[in-house]
Amino acid sequence: MRILVIEDDLDAGAAMARGLSEAGHEVRHVGDGEQGLEAARGGGFDVMVVDRMMPKMDGLTLVETLRRESDQTPVLFLSALGEIDDRVKGLKAGGDDYLVKPYALVELVARVEALARRRETGQVQTNLRVGDLEMDLIGRTVHREGKEIDLQPREFQLLEYLMRNAGQPVTRTMLLEKVWEYHFDPQTNVIDVHVSRLRSKVDKGFDRAMLQTVRGSGYRLDA
Repeated sequence: MRILVIEDDLDAGAAMARGLSEAGHEVRHVGDGEQGLEAARGGGFDVMVVDRMMPKMDGLTLVETLRRESDQTPVLFLSALGEIDDRVKGLKAGGDDYLVKPYALVELVARVEALARRRETGQVQTNLRVGDLEMDLIGRTVHREGKEIDLQPREFQLLEYLMRNAGQPVTRTMLLEKVWEYHFDPQTNVIDVHVSRLRSKVDKGFDRAMLQTVRGSGYRLDA
């Protein structure tokens, strides 16, 4: 996958490029908005990581310009501005996701890869499968080894997100934003409680555990 990183902080940009490269991706890093716009117009990128505040051209203007030119490359905004209004402005400008600084590199890589998968699939999925675990998105049913698993609505949403990101670490922040639609930390153990309940239903009674805890990061669903 080819990724364009547009970040004026050279150290942060180099760290991103290194982390994404180590994850197996081809990365180009440029240091301001005008260079970023020129590079993006050259095409060939699967995802762009765009800092919101940059010299010469800010990230919002850059992405708005590309969208007017019918460039639909997925964009992950990076910003120290983390208020809900700031996130909304980024999404309305044409961003597909928004990550607040400081961030964990593992989360940035996971979000970039999720954007790429979303673009690749394109078509609406009606079924998800990870190993012997199957989810019917229309019938709202889940089976493992042919055995039906009864889930509450929030547990279903949580498992769906984990299945869509199977094999990748999913952080607490990602779960709060994508499953609970919280753009702040409620300072509760709501995630731990639901993951524990989900694990007891998905893994209990089966030979191997699929729902793993990733120390210092979050959770991962593995086939």
